[in-house]
Amino acid sequence: MSLLFGRLRLSKLRLGISRRQTLLLLSRAYSSSPIQKQTPPYTITGAEPCGEGFLGRLTIGYANDPGIDIQLEKKVPGELLYNDIFKTMVTIGSSHGWVATLQEDGLLRLQDDLNPSASYTDPKHIPLPPLVTLPHCQTQIVTNVSMSSSSPEDEDCVVAVKFLGPQLSFCRPAQRNSEWTNISVENPCFFSSRVMFSKKDDKFLFPGSGGQLFGSWDIHKEKLNIQRLLFKNLPVLAKTTQELLDSCCTIENLVESVTTGETFLVKQYKKTAEIIKGVVPKLKTEYVMVLKLDEEGNAVYTQDIGDLCIFISRSEPFCVPATSLPGTVPNFVYILDFDEFAYFNVADYTFGFSRTSHYSSAPYYIPPQNI
Repeated sequence: MSLLFGRLRLSKLRLGISRRQTLLLLSRAYSSSPIQKQTPPYTITGAEPCGEGFLGRLTIGYANDPGIDIQLEKKVPGELLYNDIFKTMVTIGSSHGWVATLQEDGLLRLQDDLNPSASYTDPKHIPLPPLVTLPHCQTQIVTNVSMSSSSPEDEDCVVAVKFLGPQLSFCRPAQRNSEWTNISVENPCFFSSRVMFSKKDDKFLFPGSGGQLFGSWDIHKEKLNIQRLLFKNLPVLAKTTQELLDSCCTIENLVESVTTGETFLVKQYKKTAEIIKGVVPKLKTEYVMVLKLDEEGNAVYTQDIGDLCIFISRSEPFCVPATSLPGTVPNFVYILDFDEFAYFNVADYTFGFSRTSHYSSAPYYIPPQNI
């Protein structure tokens, strides 16, 4: 057990930080607004045994300063960090600092245990309605979750869950007698899509495999729309680069900048980096391509996203301005996964850093939180 909890990076470690101290530290590291203080984006790096069963003291790291770990006084359940150790639940994604879990009985729940800005003593666990599986669909394997607002307790908050296969489900947890609205997206290119919420359009968006199509769900009209994207300004790649990309699998992420209103399609090209007998093969991101979406349905290749940093992980992707986050580099894509930590220079399409030996049991970039 101590071995599981001890998967912390060998770096500077600040011990025993209270919630008030945490908020002060975080607010000093990020300044997106002179009025509303926010935390910087952060990562979950582990938990330290505290002698209370399978509870551990949460350890986090700044996304803009990965050399420092902060061990909090906040105690969290170990199963949130080390999936399925008791065969009772698994984490299936994160949005706005809320981690989604799938219980043994098939119920979904949203939890704020891993959010250092949330209560240390009274974590919130929001149960979602019982799942309904559509014909020829499944609801046991989830690609990701997304929320339309920062808290599922907001009256108008809509939670979207994308399952592997055709099914996409929506609910409003704060409404009485909440039920799922289930749709089936039959085009196979959407079977492994990841869903995100666009504040600009007030819709959930999900890209198809390859990126030529993307779907949208209007939360007010409850209407599905499929739109074709026209790629423009694509680069002429060297033969060796093109051959490398042809040998990779791709993961498409849609991400929206709240500050600029821009929407980007980020294509990750991943390839098997290591195969260990009896273990899931490690994948490494070999290349990243960024395209900017416009109102005419064009996806325009770009090497300039301005002052923005894009954060891609098993959480819903997001952007922040680099000028508000000391320590980050503008025009970069930051990548976090179970076995990978990397950042990618959009200007010259090279990696500033890439490591596949990295292990994260909860590979979530948590976006800035209001204090």
